[in-house]
Amino acid sequence: MHLGCARNLIDSELILARLAEQSLLVSGDPDMAGTVVLNTCSFIGPAREESYGALRGLLKRKQEGSLDHVVVAGCLVQRYKRRLSEDFPDVDLWSEISDYRGMAKAVRSMVDGKQFTSYLDSPGLRPAEREGARMLATPGSYAYLRISHGCDHTCGFCAIPSIRGPHRSKRPSDLVAEASELIDAGVKELVLVAEDSTAWGRDMDLELPHLIESLAELDGDHRLRVMYAYPNRFPWELTKLLRDHPRVEPYLDIPMQHAATNVLRAMGRAGNGDQVRRILDRLMEEVPGITLRTTLLLGYPGETDADVEELLQMVKHYEFTRLGAFTYSDEEGTPAFGRSGAVPPDEADARLAAVLAVRDKNLAKVQGEFVGQTVEVLIDEDPDHEGEALGRTSMDAPEVDPRVLVRGEVQVGQRVQVAIDGVLDSFDLTGSAI
Repeated sequence: MHLGCARNLIDSELILARLAEQSLLVSGDPDMAGTVVLNTCSFIGPAREESYGALRGLLKRKQEGSLDHVVVAGCLVQRYKRRLSEDFPDVDLWSEISDYRGMAKAVRSMVDGKQFTSYLDSPGLRPAEREGARMLATPGSYAYLRISHGCDHTCGFCAIPSIRGPHRSKRPSDLVAEASELIDAGVKELVLVAEDSTAWGRDMDLELPHLIESLAELDGDHRLRVMYAYPNRFPWELTKLLRDHPRVEPYLDIPMQHAATNVLRAMGRAGNGDQVRRILDRLMEEVPGITLRTTLLLGYPGETDADVEELLQMVKHYEFTRLGAFTYSDEEGTPAFGRSGAVPPDEADARLAAVLAVRDKNLAKVQGEFVGQTVEVLIDEDPDHEGEALGRTSMDAPEVDPRVLVRGEVQVGQRVQVAIDGVLDSFDLTGSAI
């Protein structure tokens, strides 16, 4: 069972491959398994509670006799370590991040009734080298490519550096080899992910555009999409590739977190509100028609009504449609933990709702303009029993952005022209393949 972000999904794919290497039969349905591996997330409170809820559900199944073993891995274990084994003594095996081969061997021994170590400590920070074989959990149309590990930023709300360590770039040759294998396997879209993708290469005297161009020039029918681009020290040569290279989608996920200078500084983010807007202006000027996705944080300690109004004005002015937002969670081990000036939860929720309402208004307008147009769509899922396949336009990243429900004879991995004829309440588009 996988929980959390795309980077964590790559870990889940590595875990699946290591289990398969131990001749264990892997199932995507937890209800069919005798042993379930839960790969957890602990980024913020809701993610942590989701992990705890899933764990309690598995332990209940074990108690009822419908499950033999429960294995827990990932960020939650890395963050709280052996404290978790004291709180959940019925878990059979705990595994911190990185030692997935050791975890798979332990699961093999456990299933075989042999002795095994019930708690696997992390062997240390994961080396910045190519991933091992992965059992892809994504559709055949796209796959995630992790370009680095860790993060050097000290954002007040974030525990990731304490979990994943400092930034470490993977070598260009390793990433080219990984990408080539994915392309050869038929993947049509490589989604580049990292804790901070724009920091890639600086520890090797390189910059992200060098990597993007190398991957874009590989043989194959593939395109690239860049996620998690921290705005500080943005590598501006990247805009030429976003604008001009046919294999680089004119799309950028660039988490801004806020627009008000005092909130950004309290968060420990680089720059100020004016710099945020200058970055957005320059991106839109240098890459006409670019789709910008961002993430915002509401209710950070000390945030005022005026700060929120400034943020709302930014969302309105730049007409953000691809936008995720969440409320501040006071996380143990983060720089802001216990900070004064807490925003009451109901007020933070109201501020979040206000931001999402503006986003949805923008979305309704932009998605509605597609009706009557023909757009290219990458098919991610085959037609269901109602004859509708699922796909995405170039404006949309997998899992986080709107989709297109496509009628017609299509299959996963195809890029097809679709005549758009409607917009659903979810803001997904509908249309027929031409």
